[in-house]
Amino acid sequence: MIFFSMLILGGFIGFVGAGGAGVTITLLTVVFDVPIHTALGVALASMVFTMISGVISHLREHEVIVKTGLVIGLGGVIGAFAGAEFSDTIPENILSVCTAIMIILSAVILYIKVYQTEFMDRHIHIRHEQLTGRKFYIYGIITGIINGFLSGAFGIGAAAFIQITLLVIFGVPLLQSIGTCMLVILPTSASGGLGYLLNGNLDFPIFIQTLLGLMIGAFIGSKCTHLAPRPFLKFCIVAMPTVGGLILLFFH
Repeated sequence: MIFFSMLILGGFIGFVGAGGAGVTITLLTVVFDVPIHTALGVALASMVFTMISGVISHLREHEVIVKTGLVIGLGGVIGAFAGAEFSDTIPENILSVCTAIMIILSAVILYIKVYQTEFMDRHIHIRHEQLTGRKFYIYGIITGIINGFLSGAFGIGAAAFIQITLLVIFGVPLLQSIGTCMLVILPTSASGGLGYLLNGNLDFPIFIQTLLGLMIGAFIGSKCTHLAPRPFLKFCIVAMPTVGGLILLFFH
């Protein structure tokens, strides 16, 4: 049942083009009563494999700033492992609430990006030149650790937070921020998944079912993306994490 549910969810994720880590966590915990620590570990470990094809695709299109992605990703490795260790010390009920809040916050950031571009232009300073020099490495490691910690502690990809970081602090153009963000998430989620594995919070049968369902479903769903009206896609991008976060918050 987990496989078939993830197959459907993967179809929606591929159709919308969104990560869906928060919805995956919600589905595992609320519907299948998987412990929250295990659900977070499964979600992070699954992202390692689902990000690979995206990174390769964006690299081929020259939409990844490799140096920036690797420096922030290095910080992310440190932060995600620390986050996974921190998560293991949090009681399940508190961790569920914190994870739900982080998912909803991600949805808020997505809403602003998708629907409130004028608000972003007025209130958020976007760098128009890429950060260089010593500050590049210092800020890269620090922001990587912070975003990695959020990812490891709460099992989310933290894509919304990473993309804002790339735009505001590092001056990465919007198109390249998507591919660079995927490159950051790849080592970050691998480190976080390892942390959950070492703490005994990664259930392999659930992980395999989740991974296969999401990958197959996403491949099928992505074939239908061009058929959907753009306003509907924008709505789904914001609605998926919003619904997932609210269900996790109120029903688990």
